[in-house]
Amino acid sequence: MSSSTAFPGQSPLAETAPLSLCAREPHVPADRLVAEMVPPPRFDSVRFDTYVPDPNQPSQSEAVTVLAGFAAGLGGAHATGAGRRRWFSKKPAAPAGPRGVYLDGGYGVGKTHLLASLWHATPAEPSLKAFGTFVELTNLVGALGFQQTVRTLSGHRLLCIDEFELDDPGDTVLVSSLLSRLVEAGVALAATSNTLPGKLGEGRFAAVDFLREIQGLSAHFRPLRIDGEDYRHRGLPEAPPPYGDEQVTRAAYATPGASLDDFPGLLDHLARVHPSRYGALTDDLRAVCLTGVGAVPDQSTALRLVVLADRLYDREVPVLASGLPFDQLFSEEMLNGGYRKKYFRAISRLTALARDAKGLVAQ
Repeated sequence: MSSSTAFPGQSPLAETAPLSLCAREPHVPADRLVAEMVPPPRFDSVRFDTYVPDPNQPSQSEAVTVLAGFAAGLGGAHATGAGRRRWFSKKPAAPAGPRGVYLDGGYGVGKTHLLASLWHATPAEPSLKAFGTFVELTNLVGALGFQQTVRTLSGHRLLCIDEFELDDPGDTVLVSSLLSRLVEAGVALAATSNTLPGKLGEGRFAAVDFLREIQGLSAHFRPLRIDGEDYRHRGLPEAPPPYGDEQVTRAAYATPGASLDDFPGLLDHLARVHPSRYGALTDDLRAVCLTGVGAVPDQSTALRLVVLADRLYDREVPVLASGLPFDQLFSEEMLNGGYRKKYFRAISRLTALARDAKGLVAQ
């Protein structure tokens, strides 16, 4: 449709066609990747005292206590990182035992909320704390190179890694080497995952062949199990069923800053955009409208969609869709495979965003 063509029946004031994700090909400079290593907008205001533990899950309250103490313990570090303290002290830079905490639990128990709260509670300037997903961390290495990434992050007091997963052998060796160098420099680590550190890579590749690297990663962390059900479904209504194509299109035209795309076309476009740019792909969007949602055809496409779902959720962008409901995106084989936890997280997050989009449809 032409950008100046109004959708039939819309308000005369809404004369501009929706945006299109498929028309965007963002280029993200490396310095932006570093500058954006902070908690995403959804978690700007979270703190330990805004986390509401489930009274039936004592591990949640325990996690708050442990993480608050961990943050307080970082207050004695030199502002430029422990690595530089070696010039002024004969004492070892890094304390004995694990230099990090590892939050293990199912999707929707508030792990990212707690990780962001730890970032906020750590007594250091924002420029001395880094927060990013595992994918964003590996993308940073790709943009800066390994040695420059080590130099960039070595002066930090804390590195928070959300959604820690090992999807291939290359990532295992890369991240193992990176985190070892950072721990040597005195950087504290915190991570979240749906998989215990000693089980990383299981079901994805021949993890036994990389056992030394995986055990090395595990040694950096104290595991902290968080039990509970997905808070996004606690006491909330069921996700709305998909709407019709016409309803979604009308809503896109009636919502300033909304995008409108055909789902199969969007999946094709994601294959041409590096996942490190998916955040920039969603810049300034107020809503994402999708028509013709259907089953994802293969695992590579599914994993790209998981990253997009994470970026949309981080930025609180509602998703209005027609076609199949989001819990039918992934095949039974995918949901029973090595990436099942990622797919369930994506379903959970897209369902939450679908609820947020209900108000976009005229009653």
